[in-house]
Amino acid sequence: VREALAIEVDTSLPTDRVIRVLEQIAESRPLPQQIRVDNGPEFISSKLLAWCETRNINLHYIQPGKPTQNAFIERFNRTMRREVLDAHLFGSLTQVREIVHSWMINYNEERPHDSLNNLPLSVCRRSLN
Repeated sequence: VREALAIEVDTSLPTDRVIRVLEQIAESRPLPQQIRVDNGPEFISSKLLAWCETRNINLHYIQPGKPTQNAFIERFNRTMRREVLDAHLFGSLTQVREIVHSWMINYNEERPHDSLNNLPLSVCRRSLN
């Protein structure tokens, strides 16, 4: 459905934090069979690999310097950067988190998406259930 399930905001996102967010998502959603990631240090960690192996999740790494191999997330990142990060001057991490959370709710629940015949993600999610 291309839904944003979580957006973490902080000055760094170590592997333990990535795993914690994945665990939180798993409380309400089935885990995927595969996760496509870049080669950032939080994703190449043996901790994340071990976590995925115990849950039968394949970590699929894109080639270094080839963001087009993960085009959907690159487009999502561009949209979020333009509509949130470039559009505001933030005074604190708390403020960033609040604005990002509001944007994510709008993105998932109200915003029409071209790839879904201009329907919001929430409508498509309900039709799959």
